[in-house]
Amino acid sequence: MKFSILQKEPKKDRLFILGNINDLKQVPELDNDQVKYVKKAVNEKQSLITINQYDKFIFIYILPEKNNENLLMEDLRRTGATVQATANKHKLSALAITNLSNNLTAAYTLGEGIALANYQFLKYKSDKQENSLNTLSFTKQSITVKEVQQLTVITEATYHTRTLVNEPLAYLTATQLAKDIAALGKEAGLKVTTLNKARLEKEKMGGILAVNRGSIDPPTFTIIEHKPKKAINKKPIVLVGKGVVYDTGGLSLKPTPASMDRMKSDMSGAALVTGTMYAVGKMQLPLHVIALVPATDNRPGENAYVPGDVVTMYSGSTVEVLNTDAEGRMLLADALHWAKRYEPELVMDFATLTGSAALATGSQGIVCMGSADDNVKDAIMESGNRQHERLVEFPLWDEYGELLKSDIADMKNVGGRYAGAITAGKFLQHFTDYPWMHFDIAGVSFELNGSYYHTPGARAFGLRMAIDFLMHYAKH
Repeated sequence: MKFSILQKEPKKDRLFILGNINDLKQVPELDNDQVKYVKKAVNEKQSLITINQYDKFIFIYILPEKNNENLLMEDLRRTGATVQATANKHKLSALAITNLSNNLTAAYTLGEGIALANYQFLKYKSDKQENSLNTLSFTKQSITVKEVQQLTVITEATYHTRTLVNEPLAYLTATQLAKDIAALGKEAGLKVTTLNKARLEKEKMGGILAVNRGSIDPPTFTIIEHKPKKAINKKPIVLVGKGVVYDTGGLSLKPTPASMDRMKSDMSGAALVTGTMYAVGKMQLPLHVIALVPATDNRPGENAYVPGDVVTMYSGSTVEVLNTDAEGRMLLADALHWAKRYEPELVMDFATLTGSAALATGSQGIVCMGSADDNVKDAIMESGNRQHERLVEFPLWDEYGELLKSDIADMKNVGGRYAGAITAGKFLQHFTDYPWMHFDIAGVSFELNGSYYHTPGARAFGLRMAIDFLMHYAKH
Protein backbone atom coordinates (compact mmCIF):
# COMPACT_ATOMS: atom_id res chain seq x y z
CA MET A 1 0.00 0.00 0.00
CA LYS A 2 1.23 3.49 -0.88
CA PHE A 3 0.96 6.55 1.38
CA SER A 4 1.28 10.23 0.56
CA ILE A 5 0.51 13.76 1.76
CA LEU A 6 -1.66 15.88 -0.54
CA GLN A 7 -0.87 19.52 -1.17
CA LYS A 8 -4.31 20.25 -2.64
CA GLU A 9 -7.82 19.32 -1.57
CA PRO A 10 -8.73 15.96 -3.17
CA LYS A 11 -11.75 15.65 -5.44
CA LYS A 12 -12.32 11.90 -5.26
CA ASP A 13 -13.21 9.43 -2.49
CA ARG A 14 -12.67 10.93 0.97
CA LEU A 15 -12.84 10.15 4.66
CA PHE A 16 -13.39 12.89 7.23
CA ILE A 17 -12.62 12.45 10.93
CA LEU A 18 -14.74 14.73 13.10
CA GLY A 19 -14.38 15.51 16.78
CA ASN A 20 -18.13 16.11 17.06
CA ILE A 21 -21.17 16.86 14.94
CA ASN A 22 -20.32 20.58 14.86
CA ASP A 23 -17.27 19.81 12.69
CA LEU A 24 -19.69 18.75 9.95
CA LYS A 25 -19.83 22.35 8.68
CA GLN A 26 -16.19 21.92 7.59
CA VAL A 27 -17.18 19.21 5.09
CA PRO A 28 -18.07 21.10 1.88
CA GLU A 29 -18.89 17.95 -0.11
CA LEU A 30 -22.25 17.42 1.59
CA ASP A 31 -25.52 18.99 0.49
CA ASN A 32 -28.32 19.83 2.94
CA ASP A 33 -30.04 16.47 2.62
CA GLN A 34 -26.79 14.63 3.25
CA VAL A 35 -26.06 16.77 6.30
CA LYS A 36 -29.50 15.85 7.66
CA TYR A 37 -28.79 12.20 6.92
CA VAL A 38 -25.50 12.33 8.84
CA LYS A 39 -27.09 14.07 11.81
CA LYS A 40 -29.86 11.49 11.92
CA ALA A 41 -27.30 8.66 11.82
CA VAL A 42 -25.34 10.28 14.66
CA ASN A 43 -28.50 10.55 16.75
CA GLU A 44 -28.93 6.82 16.17
CA LYS A 45 -25.45 6.28 17.67
CA GLN A 46 -23.65 5.55 14.40
CA SER A 47 -20.04 6.71 14.43
CA LEU A 48 -19.14 5.79 10.82
CA ILE A 49 -21.47 7.02 8.08
CA THR A 50 -20.97 6.19 4.40
CA ILE A 51 -22.44 8.38 1.66
CA ASN A 52 -22.46 7.24 -1.96
CA GLN A 53 -22.43 10.31 -4.20
CA TYR A 54 -22.25 8.11 -7.31
CA ASP A 55 -19.07 9.71 -8.64
CA LYS A 56 -17.37 9.35 -5.26
CA PHE A 57 -17.77 8.04 -1.70
CA ILE A 58 -17.69 10.18 1.41
CA PHE A 59 -16.99 8.54 4.77
CA ILE A 60 -17.77 10.50 7.93
CA TYR A 61 -16.29 9.20 11.19
CA ILE A 62 -17.11 10.94 14.45
CA LEU A 63 -14.75 10.14 17.30
CA PRO A 64 -16.63 8.29 20.04
CA GLU A 65 -16.43 9.53 23.60
CA LYS A 66 -14.00 7.31 25.46
CA ASN A 67 -12.20 8.03 28.72
CA ASN A 68 -9.31 5.80 27.67
CA GLU A 69 -7.11 7.14 24.86
CA ASN A 70 -5.75 3.66 24.06
CA LEU A 71 -9.26 2.29 23.56
CA LEU A 72 -10.10 5.26 21.32
CA MET A 73 -7.07 4.46 19.17
CA GLU A 74 -8.21 0.85 18.89
CA ASP A 75 -11.66 2.04 17.84
CA LEU A 76 -9.97 4.04 15.09
CA ARG A 77 -8.04 1.00 13.86
CA ARG A 78 -11.15 -1.16 13.84
CA THR A 79 -13.08 1.55 12.03
CA GLY A 80 -10.25 1.57 9.50
CA ALA A 81 -10.89 -2.11 8.87
CA THR A 82 -14.57 -1.38 8.20
CA VAL A 83 -13.65 1.41 5.79
CA GLN A 84 -11.19 -0.90 4.04
CA ALA A 85 -13.86 -3.54 3.49
CA THR A 86 -16.31 -0.98 2.10
CA ALA A 87 -13.68 0.60 -0.15
CA ASN A 88 -12.75 -2.74 -1.68
CA LYS A 89 -16.38 -3.80 -2.05
CA HIS A 90 -16.98 -0.72 -4.19
CA LYS A 91 -13.65 -1.06 -6.05
CA LEU A 92 -12.13 2.17 -4.76
CA SER A 93 -8.45 2.41 -5.60
CA ALA A 94 -7.52 5.40 -3.44
CA LEU A 95 -8.84 7.20 -0.39
CA ALA A 96 -7.96 10.62 1.04
CA ILE A 97 -8.19 11.17 4.81
CA THR A 98 -8.84 14.54 6.42
CA ASN A 99 -8.69 14.97 10.18
CA LEU A 100 -10.95 17.76 11.42
CA SER A 101 -10.80 16.71 15.07
CA ASN A 102 -8.46 17.88 17.82
CA ASN A 103 -6.94 14.40 18.14
CA LEU A 104 -3.61 14.80 16.37
CA THR A 105 -2.97 11.10 15.79
CA ALA A 106 -6.46 10.16 14.60
CA ALA A 107 -5.64 10.15 10.87
CA TYR A 108 -2.50 8.07 11.39
CA THR A 109 -4.26 5.49 13.52
CA LEU A 110 -7.30 5.14 11.28
CA GLY A 111 -4.99 4.86 8.27
CA GLU A 112 -3.06 2.18 10.10
CA GLY A 113 -6.25 0.16 10.56
CA ILE A 114 -7.04 0.47 6.85
CA ALA A 115 -3.53 -0.56 5.83
CA LEU A 116 -3.27 -3.54 8.18
CA ALA A 117 -6.69 -4.80 7.08
CA ASN A 118 -5.68 -4.53 3.41
CA TYR A 119 -3.00 -7.25 3.61
CA GLN A 120 -3.46 -10.28 1.36
CA PHE A 121 -1.53 -13.53 0.91
CA LEU A 122 -2.31 -14.58 -2.66
CA LYS A 123 0.87 -16.39 -3.70
CA TYR A 124 -0.80 -19.77 -4.10
CA LYS A 125 -4.17 -18.53 -5.45
CA SER A 126 -4.97 -19.19 -9.11
CA ASP A 127 -7.68 -16.52 -9.06
CA LYS A 128 -5.84 -13.63 -7.45
CA GLN A 129 -8.67 -11.28 -6.52
CA GLU A 130 -6.50 -8.42 -5.36
CA ASN A 131 -7.91 -5.62 -3.25
CA SER A 132 -8.64 -2.55 -5.35
CA LEU A 133 -7.54 -0.15 -2.60
CA ASN A 134 -3.84 0.53 -2.97
CA THR A 135 -3.30 4.17 -2.02
CA LEU A 136 -3.96 6.17 1.15
CA SER A 137 -3.37 9.89 1.06
CA PHE A 138 -3.72 12.50 3.78
CA THR A 139 -4.43 16.21 3.59
CA LYS A 140 -1.41 18.12 4.84
CA GLN A 141 -3.00 19.27 8.12
CA SER A 142 -3.89 15.68 9.05
CA ILE A 143 -0.49 14.00 9.36
CA THR A 144 3.24 14.74 9.44
CA VAL A 145 5.91 13.52 7.05
CA LYS A 146 7.50 11.55 9.89
CA GLU A 147 4.18 9.83 10.63
CA VAL A 148 3.75 8.83 6.98
CA GLN A 149 7.25 7.36 6.99
CA GLN A 150 6.51 5.47 10.19
CA LEU A 151 3.18 4.20 8.86
CA THR A 152 4.92 2.97 5.72
CA VAL A 153 7.57 1.06 7.67
CA ILE A 154 5.18 -0.52 10.17
CA THR A 155 2.82 -1.58 7.39
CA GLU A 156 5.71 -3.14 5.46
CA ALA A 157 7.04 -4.86 8.58
CA THR A 158 3.58 -6.27 9.36
CA TYR A 159 3.11 -7.53 5.81
CA HIS A 160 6.55 -9.20 5.79
CA THR A 161 5.90 -10.81 9.18
CA ARG A 162 2.51 -12.16 8.16
CA THR A 163 3.83 -13.49 4.86
CA LEU A 164 6.65 -15.42 6.54
CA VAL A 165 4.15 -17.09 8.87
CA ASN A 166 1.61 -17.79 6.12
CA GLU A 167 4.18 -19.59 3.95
CA PRO A 168 3.89 -23.40 4.15
CA LEU A 169 6.78 -25.71 4.95
CA ALA A 170 6.86 -26.79 1.30
CA TYR A 171 8.50 -23.40 0.73
CA LEU A 172 9.70 -22.15 4.10
CA THR A 173 12.23 -24.64 5.41
CA ALA A 174 14.75 -23.48 7.99
CA THR A 175 17.22 -22.84 5.17
CA GLN A 176 14.70 -20.81 3.19
CA LEU A 177 13.72 -18.84 6.31
CA ALA A 178 17.36 -17.85 6.72
CA LYS A 179 17.48 -16.74 3.06
CA ASP A 180 14.30 -14.69 3.40
CA ILE A 181 15.62 -13.07 6.57
CA ALA A 182 18.84 -12.20 4.74
CA ALA A 183 16.87 -10.60 1.89
CA LEU A 184 14.77 -8.50 4.28
CA GLY A 185 17.88 -7.60 6.24
CA LYS A 186 19.60 -6.36 3.10
CA GLU A 187 16.56 -4.23 2.25
CA ALA A 188 16.62 -2.68 5.74
CA GLY A 189 20.39 -2.18 5.91
CA LEU A 190 20.98 -4.86 8.54
CA LYS A 191 23.89 -7.24 9.00
CA VAL A 192 22.71 -10.85 8.71
CA THR A 193 24.82 -13.94 9.45
CA THR A 194 23.56 -17.52 9.23
CA LEU A 195 25.22 -20.47 10.97
CA ASN A 196 24.77 -23.81 9.19
CA LYS A 197 24.45 -27.27 10.70
CA ALA A 198 28.20 -27.91 10.69
CA ARG A 199 28.76 -24.73 12.68
CA LEU A 200 26.00 -25.65 15.13
CA GLU A 201 27.63 -29.05 15.63
CA LYS A 202 30.97 -27.38 16.19
CA GLU A 203 29.39 -25.06 18.78
CA LYS A 204 27.63 -28.08 20.36
CA MET A 205 24.21 -26.45 20.26
CA GLY A 206 22.56 -29.59 21.56
CA GLY A 207 19.01 -28.27 21.93
CA ILE A 208 18.63 -27.22 18.30
CA LEU A 209 20.41 -30.33 17.00
CA ALA A 210 18.26 -32.67 19.11
CA VAL A 211 15.03 -31.27 17.68
CA ASN A 212 16.46 -31.39 14.17
CA ARG A 213 17.37 -35.09 14.38
CA GLY A 214 13.96 -36.12 13.03
CA SER A 215 14.24 -33.98 9.90
CA ILE A 216 15.87 -34.48 6.52
CA ASP A 217 16.36 -30.69 6.33
CA PRO A 218 19.23 -28.99 8.19
CA PRO A 219 18.75 -26.41 10.96
CA THR A 220 19.91 -22.81 10.80
CA PHE A 221 20.80 -20.14 13.33
CA THR A 222 20.47 -16.61 11.99
CA ILE A 223 21.90 -13.49 13.62
CA ILE A 224 20.50 -10.10 12.60
CA GLU A 225 22.24 -6.94 13.76
CA HIS A 226 21.52 -3.22 13.68
CA LYS A 227 24.45 -1.25 15.10
CA PRO A 228 24.38 2.47 14.33
CA LYS A 229 27.46 4.55 15.06
CA LYS A 230 25.66 6.68 17.64
CA ALA A 231 23.68 4.01 19.47
CA ILE A 232 22.43 5.28 22.82
CA ASN A 233 22.75 1.87 24.51
CA LYS A 234 26.27 0.71 25.34
CA LYS A 235 25.10 -2.89 25.57
CA PRO A 236 22.75 -4.37 22.96
CA ILE A 237 19.12 -5.30 23.25
CA VAL A 238 18.73 -8.87 22.02
CA LEU A 239 15.56 -10.31 20.50
CA VAL A 240 15.11 -14.08 20.22
CA GLY A 241 12.45 -15.70 18.04
CA LYS A 242 11.40 -19.34 17.99
CA GLY A 243 11.85 -20.61 14.44
CA VAL A 244 10.13 -24.01 14.35
CA VAL A 245 9.08 -23.84 10.70
CA TYR A 246 6.74 -26.80 11.20
CA ASP A 247 5.88 -28.77 14.30
CA THR A 248 4.43 -32.26 14.16
CA GLY A 249 5.17 -32.67 17.86
CA GLY A 250 7.91 -35.13 16.96
CA LEU A 251 7.33 -38.59 18.40
CA SER A 252 4.93 -36.97 20.89
CA LEU A 253 2.73 -36.50 17.83
CA LYS A 254 0.09 -33.76 17.82
CA PRO A 255 -3.52 -34.51 16.83
CA THR A 256 -4.19 -33.05 13.36
CA PRO A 257 -7.61 -31.32 13.80
CA ALA A 258 -7.22 -27.74 15.03
CA SER A 259 -3.59 -28.36 15.90
CA MET A 260 -1.06 -29.79 13.47
CA ASP A 261 -2.87 -28.32 10.48
CA ARG A 262 -1.77 -24.83 11.48
CA MET A 263 1.72 -25.64 12.73
CA LYS A 264 3.40 -23.77 9.91
CA SER A 265 2.79 -20.85 12.29
CA ASP A 266 5.13 -22.26 14.94
CA MET A 267 7.83 -19.91 13.66
CA SER A 268 5.74 -16.81 14.43
CA GLY A 269 8.32 -15.69 16.99
CA ALA A 270 11.04 -15.81 14.34
CA ALA A 271 8.87 -13.82 11.95
CA LEU A 272 8.05 -11.28 14.65
CA VAL A 273 11.66 -10.53 15.54
CA THR A 274 12.54 -10.39 11.83
CA GLY A 275 9.78 -7.86 11.22
CA THR A 276 10.86 -5.88 14.27
CA MET A 277 14.45 -5.74 13.05
CA TYR A 278 13.23 -4.70 9.60
CA ALA A 279 11.42 -1.75 11.20
CA VAL A 280 14.40 -0.88 13.42
CA GLY A 281 16.66 -0.79 10.38
CA LYS A 282 14.26 1.14 8.16
CA MET A 283 13.61 3.73 10.89
CA GLN A 284 17.30 3.90 11.74
CA LEU A 285 16.59 3.81 15.46
CA PRO A 286 19.65 4.87 17.49
CA LEU A 287 19.78 1.50 19.25
CA HIS A 288 22.14 -1.43 19.04
CA VAL A 289 19.75 -4.36 18.53
CA ILE A 290 20.52 -7.99 17.72
CA ALA A 291 18.04 -10.72 16.85
CA LEU A 292 18.66 -14.47 17.07
CA VAL A 293 16.58 -16.99 15.11
CA PRO A 294 17.20 -20.69 15.81
CA ALA A 295 15.26 -22.65 13.17
CA THR A 296 14.30 -26.22 12.27
CA ASP A 297 11.22 -28.32 11.74
CA ASN A 298 10.21 -30.92 14.34
CA ARG A 299 9.43 -34.32 12.81
CA PRO A 300 9.21 -37.93 14.00
CA GLY A 301 11.43 -39.33 11.23
CA GLU A 302 15.11 -40.07 10.68
CA ASN A 303 16.86 -40.46 14.04
CA ALA A 304 14.32 -38.36 15.98
CA TYR A 305 14.95 -37.61 19.62
CA VAL A 306 12.63 -39.57 21.89
CA PRO A 307 10.92 -39.16 25.26
CA GLY A 308 13.44 -40.32 27.83
CA ASP A 309 16.49 -38.98 25.99
CA VAL A 310 18.96 -36.77 27.84
CA VAL A 311 20.25 -33.84 25.80
CA THR A 312 23.35 -31.80 26.60
CA MET A 313 22.48 -28.22 25.78
CA TYR A 314 24.75 -25.49 24.41
CA SER A 315 25.16 -24.19 27.98
CA GLY A 316 26.39 -27.59 29.18
CA SER A 317 23.23 -28.26 31.21
CA THR A 318 21.57 -31.63 30.68
CA VAL A 319 17.85 -31.93 29.93
CA GLU A 320 15.69 -35.01 30.28
CA VAL A 321 13.23 -34.93 27.39
CA LEU A 322 9.81 -36.14 28.50
CA ASN A 323 7.85 -34.59 25.63
CA THR A 324 9.27 -34.02 22.16
CA ASP A 325 6.45 -31.53 21.50
CA ALA A 326 8.09 -29.19 24.02
CA GLU A 327 10.71 -28.49 21.39
CA GLY A 328 10.56 -24.71 21.17
CA ARG A 329 12.17 -24.26 24.55
CA MET A 330 15.05 -26.50 23.44
CA LEU A 331 15.82 -24.10 20.58
CA LEU A 332 15.31 -20.99 22.65
CA ALA A 333 17.53 -22.27 25.47
CA ASP A 334 20.50 -22.53 23.12
CA ALA A 335 19.79 -19.08 21.69
CA LEU A 336 19.41 -17.54 25.16
CA HIS A 337 22.76 -19.00 26.17
CA TRP A 338 24.32 -17.65 22.96
CA ALA A 339 22.99 -14.19 23.91
CA LYS A 340 25.25 -14.14 26.98
CA ARG A 341 28.26 -13.37 24.78
CA TYR A 342 26.82 -9.91 24.09
CA GLU A 343 26.43 -9.01 27.78
CA PRO A 344 23.03 -7.61 26.80
CA GLU A 345 21.15 -4.76 28.38
CA LEU A 346 17.90 -6.64 27.82
CA VAL A 347 16.80 -9.86 26.11
CA MET A 348 13.26 -10.37 24.83
CA ASP A 349 12.19 -13.74 23.44
CA PHE A 350 9.02 -14.39 21.44
CA ALA A 351 7.60 -17.85 20.95
CA THR A 352 4.45 -19.81 20.25
CA LEU A 353 5.46 -21.86 23.24
CA THR A 354 2.53 -23.37 25.14
CA GLY A 355 -1.13 -24.28 24.81
CA SER A 356 -1.33 -23.20 28.44
CA ALA A 357 -0.77 -19.57 27.46
CA ALA A 358 -3.35 -19.84 24.69
CA LEU A 359 -5.91 -21.21 27.12
CA ALA A 360 -5.15 -18.44 29.62
CA THR A 361 -5.61 -15.40 27.37
CA GLY A 362 -7.05 -16.77 24.12
CA SER A 363 -6.51 -14.47 21.15
CA GLN A 364 -6.76 -11.29 23.20
CA GLY A 365 -3.39 -10.98 24.89
CA ILE A 366 0.18 -12.16 25.31
CA VAL A 367 1.40 -14.04 28.35
CA CYS A 368 4.71 -12.60 29.52
CA MET A 369 7.14 -13.10 32.39
CA GLY A 370 10.73 -12.31 33.15
CA SER A 371 13.49 -10.82 35.28
CA ALA A 372 13.67 -7.32 33.76
CA ASP A 373 13.28 -4.46 36.22
CA ASP A 374 9.91 -2.87 36.90
CA ASN A 375 10.62 0.20 34.76
CA VAL A 376 11.21 -1.97 31.71
CA LYS A 377 8.16 -4.10 32.44
CA ASP A 378 6.01 -0.98 32.85
CA ALA A 379 7.28 0.41 29.54
CA ILE A 380 6.52 -2.87 27.76
CA MET A 381 3.03 -2.95 29.26
CA GLU A 382 2.43 0.63 28.15
CA SER A 383 3.50 -0.22 24.60
CA GLY A 384 1.16 -3.20 24.62
CA ASN A 385 -1.73 -1.03 25.75
CA ARG A 386 -1.00 1.70 23.20
CA GLN A 387 -1.01 -0.83 20.36
CA HIS A 388 -3.85 -2.95 21.79
CA GLU A 389 -1.45 -5.90 21.90
CA ARG A 390 -1.96 -6.30 25.60
CA LEU A 391 0.10 -8.33 28.02
CA VAL A 392 -0.54 -10.30 31.18
CA GLU A 393 2.45 -10.98 33.43
CA PHE A 394 2.70 -14.42 35.02
CA PRO A 395 4.89 -15.04 38.11
CA LEU A 396 8.19 -16.91 38.08
CA TRP A 397 8.09 -18.13 41.67
CA ASP A 398 10.81 -20.55 42.75
CA GLU A 399 8.26 -23.28 43.45
CA TYR A 400 7.58 -23.63 39.74
CA GLY A 401 11.23 -24.52 39.22
CA GLU A 402 10.79 -27.51 41.52
CA LEU A 403 8.44 -29.01 38.93
CA LEU A 404 11.30 -29.20 36.46
CA LYS A 405 13.64 -31.27 38.62
CA SER A 406 14.80 -34.52 37.04
CA ASP A 407 16.08 -37.71 38.68
CA ILE A 408 18.66 -38.35 35.95
CA ALA A 409 19.53 -34.91 34.49
CA ASP A 410 19.83 -31.27 35.53
CA MET A 411 16.20 -30.63 34.58
CA LYS A 412 13.21 -31.90 32.61
CA ASN A 413 11.84 -30.16 29.55
CA VAL A 414 8.26 -30.17 30.90
CA GLY A 415 6.86 -29.53 34.35
CA GLY A 416 3.61 -31.44 34.28
CA ARG A 417 -0.03 -30.63 33.65
CA TYR A 418 -0.40 -27.44 35.65
CA ALA A 419 1.06 -23.94 35.08
CA GLY A 420 2.52 -25.03 31.75
CA ALA A 421 3.24 -21.53 30.48
CA ILE A 422 5.08 -20.70 33.69
CA THR A 423 7.17 -23.87 33.90
CA ALA A 424 8.15 -23.26 30.27
CA GLY A 425 9.28 -19.79 31.33
CA LYS A 426 11.17 -21.23 34.30
CA PHE A 427 12.92 -23.62 31.92
CA LEU A 428 14.07 -20.69 29.77
CA GLN A 429 15.10 -18.64 32.79
CA HIS A 430 17.65 -21.33 33.66
CA PHE A 431 19.63 -20.30 30.55
CA THR A 432 19.71 -16.56 31.29
CA ASP A 433 21.93 -14.37 33.47
CA TYR A 434 20.75 -10.96 32.25
CA PRO A 435 17.56 -8.84 32.33
CA TRP A 436 15.11 -10.91 30.35
CA MET A 437 11.48 -11.00 29.22
CA HIS A 438 9.63 -13.95 27.70
CA PHE A 439 6.54 -13.50 25.52
CA ASP A 440 4.37 -16.55 24.86
CA ILE A 441 2.40 -15.68 21.71
CA ALA A 442 0.77 -19.09 21.23
CA GLY A 443 -2.77 -17.75 21.53
CA VAL A 444 -2.39 -14.65 19.38
CA SER A 445 -0.15 -15.55 16.45
CA PHE A 446 -2.60 -17.18 14.05
CA GLU A 447 -6.35 -16.87 13.54
CA LEU A 448 -8.22 -18.83 10.87
CA ASN A 449 -11.06 -16.37 10.37
CA GLY A 450 -9.38 -13.08 11.20
CA SER A 451 -10.94 -10.17 13.08
CA TYR A 452 -11.05 -6.44 12.40
CA TYR A 453 -7.65 -5.47 10.94
CA HIS A 454 -6.18 -8.89 11.72
CA THR A 455 -6.53 -10.75 8.43
CA PRO A 456 -7.16 -14.53 8.34
CA GLY A 457 -4.02 -16.54 9.08
CA ALA A 458 -0.97 -14.82 10.49
CA ARG A 459 -1.72 -11.78 12.68
CA ALA A 460 1.76 -10.43 13.51
CA PHE A 461 0.32 -9.80 16.98
CA GLY A 462 3.03 -8.36 19.23
CA LEU A 463 5.02 -6.81 16.40
CA ARG A 464 3.69 -3.26 16.88
CA MET A 465 4.12 -3.61 20.64
CA ALA A 466 7.79 -4.57 20.19
CA ILE A 467 8.43 -1.75 17.71
CA ASP A 468 6.62 0.76 19.94
CA PHE A 469 8.72 -0.31 22.92
CA LEU A 470 11.98 0.09 21.01
CA MET A 471 10.91 3.46 19.58
CA HIS A 472 10.20 4.79 23.07
CA TYR A 473 13.34 3.14 24.45
CA ALA A 474 15.34 5.05 21.83
CA LYS A 475 13.99 8.34 23.19
CA HIS A 476 15.22 7.77 26.74
